[in-house]
Amino acid sequence: MTISPQTKKMLLHTMLRIRMVQEGIESRYLEDEMKTPVHLCVGQEAIAAGVCAALTREDYIASNHRGHGHYLAKGGDLKALVAELHGRVDGCSKGFGGSMHLIDTSVGHMGSSSIVGGCISIGTGLGLAIKMKGTDQVCAVFFGDGAADEGVLYESINFAVLKRLPVIFILENNGWSVCSSVSARQEGRNIFHYAPPDRLFTGLIDGNDALAVYEAATEAVERARKGLGPSFLECLTYRILPHAGCAAQDASGYRDQEEIDAWRSRCPVERLKTDLVEGGILSPEDVAGMEQEVAGEIEEAFVFAKNSPKPDSGDLEKNLFCE
Repeated sequence: MTISPQTKKMLLHTMLRIRMVQEGIESRYLEDEMKTPVHLCVGQEAIAAGVCAALTREDYIASNHRGHGHYLAKGGDLKALVAELHGRVDGCSKGFGGSMHLIDTSVGHMGSSSIVGGCISIGTGLGLAIKMKGTDQVCAVFFGDGAADEGVLYESINFAVLKRLPVIFILENNGWSVCSSVSARQEGRNIFHYAPPDRLFTGLIDGNDALAVYEAATEAVERARKGLGPSFLECLTYRILPHAGCAAQDASGYRDQEEIDAWRSRCPVERLKTDLVEGGILSPEDVAGMEQEVAGEIEEAFVFAKNSPKPDSGDLEKNLFCE
């Protein structure tokens, strides 16, 4: 598959926005202006960027608690994201959702769920809705290896296969469920299962390689649009920061520094930067300019968030249901 230079530059831009706003949140978190737990995705940017680049605005995604990257990659508004973390009315959930309940249906982000595995059945239901409406949309569902321990994953995949639903199950396997490693929870590698391709298209991917993720997601999307049914893509990756909060709040002793350092050296953002510079698509000056532009956008977002008013307590029961 040939990926255009324009697409590669777009992937890097998306990943930089995700990485740099995560770093901005992390550095400000102890100021206690953001009244929400946060689950940062530093190290996992290539998956959100690669998958969402293969989708259109009309396609759907369902996300989880570590969903800032999914939100931005699908076209969510950066200012609305930061405002939501500050609990302000200009947030994407009007300040009532916080970090784990982001939503923007105008770009096909149908919501993130704090319930482990909760987004899997929601995304499968969206796939059923697409099929019943008869559109050519696709739904991508993002979840982690902790959610893959839940039976809902296998029930949902079975249903999606049975009904040939246009759903792409995206497992972001970062090796850890809070402080429990995959090896402490499972015997051997038993999340990923090959299946006959006429039933379930599967792929085991380097989740820190944005181009590989984009290629696999593009193939899965094309199959779904043709009515060939669901796909299951397992993306191997790592979260550099703690399960929740900032680096200073990381629980000690549950993972080795050598492990973290090894994955830092496989940084997906630096990897794509190097590929684009060595491939002559961008110069180092171009990359620096892109970073400067993104940094300015992020600073504006934090100012915007702090200037946005807080919700009225009288509105607490509004926006609970949609009919």
